[in-house]
Amino acid sequence: MKLLIKSAILVDANSKHHLKKRDLLIENGKISRIAAQIKDDQIKQLKLDNLHISPGWFDPSVSFGEPGYEERETIANGLNVAAWSGFTTVGINTNTNPIPDTKSGIEYIKTKGSNHAVEVCPVGALTVQSEGVDLAELYDMQQEGALCFYDHKKPISNPNLLKIALQYAHDFDGLVQSFPLEAGLARKGVANEHVNATRLGLKGIPALSEEVQLSRDLQILEYTGGKLHIPTISTAGSVDLIKNAQAKGLQVSCSVSVNNLVMTDEVLEQFDTRYKLMPPLRTEKDRKALIKGLSTGVISGVTSDHNPIDVEHKQTEFDHAYFGSIGLESCFGALNRVLGTEETVKSLTGLKQAFGIPTVTLDEGQKADLTLFNPDSDWIFGRPDIRSGSYNAAMIGWPMKGRVYGVYCGKKLLLSQ
Repeated sequence: MKLLIKSAILVDANSKHHLKKRDLLIENGKISRIAAQIKDDQIKQLKLDNLHISPGWFDPSVSFGEPGYEERETIANGLNVAAWSGFTTVGINTNTNPIPDTKSGIEYIKTKGSNHAVEVCPVGALTVQSEGVDLAELYDMQQEGALCFYDHKKPISNPNLLKIALQYAHDFDGLVQSFPLEAGLARKGVANEHVNATRLGLKGIPALSEEVQLSRDLQILEYTGGKLHIPTISTAGSVDLIKNAQAKGLQVSCSVSVNNLVMTDEVLEQFDTRYKLMPPLRTEKDRKALIKGLSTGVISGVTSDHNPIDVEHKQTEFDHAYFGSIGLESCFGALNRVLGTEETVKSLTGLKQAFGIPTVTLDEGQKADLTLFNPDSDWIFGRPDIRSGSYNAAMIGWPMKGRVYGVYCGKKLLLSQ
């Protein structure tokens, strides 16, 4: 298949074509030519309003439900949503039934997503059944194609277990994730422990619960060596802890949820369970610190933290509702409004290195792994914009800047309309 993309502004700081308007000729899944103008009426052409192109985006923390919770989302539809949202590679979380804690679990997810253009990278559970007791089959899962090892949103309460996991995974260059939450301090909290939660009578999750766990994990990493990723930090103190650890030379990376870059705990006023998130929405001080941590490179990148929840477990009393929000469809528009286009692209591709995903540039001879978007349109995110199987979207009603057209990946063009 040949495709000629016309008059696109290329957004790639690692390319000599950065911020220049160019035509791209794609042949057999590779960028064969980039020029100010390419004329060939015999080739299929793509022209889109204010088209911008960047290297394909990567999200390491996406939940689809399948297997076990197909009523929330299937892998097939979830991958379509990812493509329409600009993501060419996604890491699929372990909050399924059964939990992927063996090589057969990893094989199942890869097989289900094998016919799609978006690359599927299954996450393997760190412990058997994600119960935090015994290590799962880490090496076998790695050999089968597991992206990393993580008990989704479950903290590792046993410090010796984390120590052993890091030591073992270090032998085959495996990446361990540890969710930063000290359960004894968080207890049954449902929102950030601060003025707003107190005023509303909601049980609090203190910033201390994240920072104490993170500090412990970093000390263990310093002792063991290996690679550690901290998913979705949410406090100013966590940014400082990660920064200091990186200055020591530790192989630690971290991500931040788009929710914590855009919103604060002030939105809890109406007790809307769409805003019941983990990690919880924090203060404006924390939000600004996270943005600074992202801009300085302390935080490697952003995740949509996409997590579909069925109606029965979301539209209920705040205390009883499940944590989580879908986020793929709104991720770019919300982030672009806060960070600007260049920083947004950087943040949506920045986690590739931490997870060992090959990076591509917008240059001739490179694999065509592309995200297509218009960064300048202003709009309000609403329910009609949701393509996911669930509708628990925290961003409904929020102003967006920029829309995604789709992706070119896996030798296929997937457009949202």
